[in-house]
Amino acid sequence: MSAGTIVLVGTAVFAVGCATGGTGLRDGGPARTDTVARTVPSGSSSADGSSASASPSGTPLKKVDPVRLIMADPKVGADVKRDLKPCTGKEYPVDVSYGRVTGGPVADIVVNVLSCADALGRGTYVYRADGAKYENVFADEQPPVYAEIDRGDLVVTKQVYGKSDALAYPSGEDVITYRWDGERFTEQDRVHSEYSNVVDGGVQPAPATSQKN
Repeated sequence: MSAGTIVLVGTAVFAVGCATGGTGLRDGGPARTDTVARTVPSGSSSADGSSASASPSGTPLKKVDPVRLIMADPKVGADVKRDLKPCTGKEYPVDVSYGRVTGGPVADIVVNVLSCADALGRGTYVYRADGAKYENVFADEQPPVYAEIDRGDLVVTKQVYGKSDALAYPSGEDVITYRWDGERFTEQDRVHSEYSNVVDGGVQPAPATSQKN
């Protein structure tokens, strides 16, 4: 088993963001999706405690414990693991999405680790199924960062801050689209937006500039 391969054991515990019903990260980091509990329908539990539901293609979707996945991954930075603790009760600042971004027969897993204090993306990771195991095939630990699945592509959002920028008002934003080439993710497109604080300190996006590879 390679260093980037993780064996999943345990129950399916859905780790959500710092607060239920949040308004998202646009006011303090890359935009986040709704929590997995809202986006993935619940299903019947299997004998090992994991939960399964139907994917759009009709095949069973096995849900995993994203916190255990992160903590068992040798590719995840020690500082991310050290700071990954419940914000309130048993709710961890973790968002997880299931979808096909590597072309495999089983849904891939995208995990975003956030901070409790300001909900900024600390790290984002993509796991690809390899039998009963999951392999880390993408990682970005340069905050603030947030990844989503968009029509089979991996879309990573990174907000850009200047030296004097307040947390709520970044100078700009990079939206990077990655595509799986059979072995790894390669950058396909990059859109950079610059913001100006022109209305009551609010952020107004400037025209976006797209840079394609």
